[in-house]
Amino acid sequence: MTFSEGWAEAEALTRHQRRKRKAASGSAGRVVAVLSLPFGPSRGGGGEEAPGMADTASQVLLGSGLTALSQPLMYVKVLVQVGYEPLPPTLGRNIFGRQVYQLPGLFAYAKHIMKVDGRAGLFKGLTPRLCSGAIGTIVHSKVLQRYQEADQEEAPGASPKEPVSSLEQVIKETSREMVARSAATLVTHPFHVITLRCMVQFIGKETKYSGIFSPFVTIYREEGILGFFAGLIPRLLGDVLSLWLCNMLAYLINTYALENGVSTMNEMKSYSQAVTGFFASMLTYPFVLVSNLMAINNCGLAGGLPPYAPTYSSWLDCWGQLLKEGNMSRGNSLFFRKVPAGKLYVWEEKRFR
Repeated sequence: MTFSEGWAEAEALTRHQRRKRKAASGSAGRVVAVLSLPFGPSRGGGGEEAPGMADTASQVLLGSGLTALSQPLMYVKVLVQVGYEPLPPTLGRNIFGRQVYQLPGLFAYAKHIMKVDGRAGLFKGLTPRLCSGAIGTIVHSKVLQRYQEADQEEAPGASPKEPVSSLEQVIKETSREMVARSAATLVTHPFHVITLRCMVQFIGKETKYSGIFSPFVTIYREEGILGFFAGLIPRLLGDVLSLWLCNMLAYLINTYALENGVSTMNEMKSYSQAVTGFFASMLTYPFVLVSNLMAINNCGLAGGLPPYAPTYSSWLDCWGQLLKEGNMSRGNSLFFRKVPAGKLYVWEEKRFR
């Protein structure tokens, strides 16, 4: 999930919060709305109207557009995460103006891919990724809709309840969002695995996972059902941790750091969700890296085998080796990329040792 996608969904969240403030009292601004990356803005919440078919369709279309636009960035990021460096370091300047050896950034890397495979080469793996986003959005929306329907069924004839505090409301909405997002991740993970393997084929110029249906047959034949869920556990853990960190930090900032009564303060509270979401994603990035590496590990592709990656026995083994090598943030930044300290570039292998 890219930073641009996070800000786009934060804009949608802001518009959603404006509608809530028109219908509710001014205290609604103190309740943190749930940011539901990557499956679309959440409509969760006790008294809100369930999303209709048109709303879900618009989320699918918006998400598909963002996915297509961000595909080249995602492609380069995955290859860097694997450790593939087709271009040697060059002498450049860092953000402070000092001359240092740097690795090629996003645009130089993308230019190399276009030189090898043409412009269309930047969009390898787009089809399964689009399927993943569309199906995930629908599952996510349906789960939240069931929660809302259950709330509406309890409302008629229910005895008056104590007013719910803003913290309790945040915990309730975040818990529901966690279930919805986890369900969407579980259902779409096979498409995520195929997406990553389609991209990593660039390293060895393979075509093993090309086509629409053949990758499913290949994975089932070689790895069985479990092959479709390679790297699922760290991905789920990272999503859950990122969600709770994001919403609880936003709640603390909105409640204790920002005061009500200023017209622009409500907008600041809305955008604090995007800021805390980005901060949470940075903290949980190692889970994303480990999940992606486990999804391609020992799958028969050059990018999932030595010398690019050892054969990991589990995701904890992968985590431990990356931590030992100091590679827990590999691929986190695609600009001003520093040469790894104490390592030499091996031209034949297109990687550092």
